Amino acid sequence: MFNTKKNKQKMAKQQEPDHTAINLVGAGTTIKGEIISKGDIRIDGKIIGQVRSEGKIVIGNTGVIEGDVFCKNADFSGSVKGKAEVNELLVLQASSIFLGDIITNKLSIEPGARFSGTCSMDKDSGSKVSVDGKNS
Repeated sequence: MFNTKKNKQKMAKQQEPDHTAINLVGAGTTIKGEIISKGDIRIDGKIIGQVRSEGKIVIGNTGVIEGDVFCKNADFSGSVKGKAEVNELLVLQASSIFLGDIITNKLSIEPGARFSGTCSMDKDSGSKVSVDGKNS
């Protein structure tokens, strides 16, 4: 009576992680360390350390990252000092300041954005950054 197929399926669904989570680091918040997420991340505060996401990383106008960024897509309006490895598209908005190295497939830089460093756009489109730090 309690071990029906529907109950087992319902329990299995409850234990599956939500990969569509949206994470937020608000303005006035500083985090030191490594952030790892399967979902999207918006940063309006300051991160000192590495940020990894299997989704999109958005850095707002007040956002600052001092460390490396690894993700599928990224949209930077704030400041980044480090390496950015983006599997698909990296957008540097007009208000962004990027100091470091970029490895991506597609890069969009709006007029007014400041970028100092190197850029490599020969990233293998078949590889993906995962949260465990290994490229597949």
